[in-house]
Amino acid sequence: MAGKTAEQGLVDQWRGILALHARTLCELDRELHPHGVGASDFEVLDVLAEGSSDDGGCSFRVQEISAQVHLSQSALSRLIGRLEKDGLVERGMCSEDRRGVRVSLTGKGRALHGEVRPLQRAVLKRMLDGHES
Repeated sequence: MAGKTAEQGLVDQWRGILALHARTLCELDRELHPHGVGASDFEVLDVLAEGSSDDGGCSFRVQEISAQVHLSQSALSRLIGRLEKDGLVERGMCSEDRRGVRVSLTGKGRALHGEVRPLQRAVLKRMLDGHES
């Protein structure tokens, strides 16, 4: 019986994490939507704006972004295509691997990121404060 209780505790904890994740994503989408971006769009912009790529540069290979935003390669490619169409990012060829693609923010993308970053961080604070594991 004790094993069953411990197991159920783990399951309950996991389901709580999933529920918090879903509520947070919904809240992020609600806050960011008036600015023309969703939670996944923002995550890509945030990676491009705040990080540095493996080679220390400001453009990222698609695989580097994928490792941080947890989208499938095809979903990420479609998302990057939409961001590029909106003028927020630009794609270019990798100099080190001509089959690879590098992605970087445009001025418009950097401005939008700066505008919505405080909203995203406020949602994270509101939703996640007190929920650390």
